[in-house]
Amino acid sequence: MQSAIDTASPSKPRLWTGRVLSAVAILFLLFDGIMKLVRPLPVTQAMTKLGFPQDLSVPIGVILLICTAFYALPRTSVFGAVLLTGYLGGAVVSQLRINAPLLGNTLFPIYFAVLMWAGLYVRDSRLAALLPLRK
Repeated sequence: MQSAIDTASPSKPRLWTGRVLSAVAILFLLFDGIMKLVRPLPVTQAMTKLGFPQDLSVPIGVILLICTAFYALPRTSVFGAVLLTGYLGGAVVSQLRINAPLLGNTLFPIYFAVLMWAGLYVRDSRLAALLPLRK
């Protein structure tokens, strides 16, 4: 039985562009998650500013690292992107709650989600076939 979704491999430049975009996203998310575990002063200050108890930093970091691991693994990358989209949506709401600047702090998680999904979209032809861009 033939699948309705085109599974042709992307071109090498497209594949590498997607890998680079995804790698940038993964490295940033790993750094962010690890910093939430280590809890340096800027993280504890940000947690206080956002109105979160200090002891939530570690569980939030663990959740972020787990979601990032799902995104980093090719077999679960779409699932990881969905989880991270939810995580980043929560980050937007957290910024809105404190009236952070819209174009910088508040929308940064959305910019980041676009980068993350773009990397996945460019490197995974199945996702591109499932969600085609219209001309």
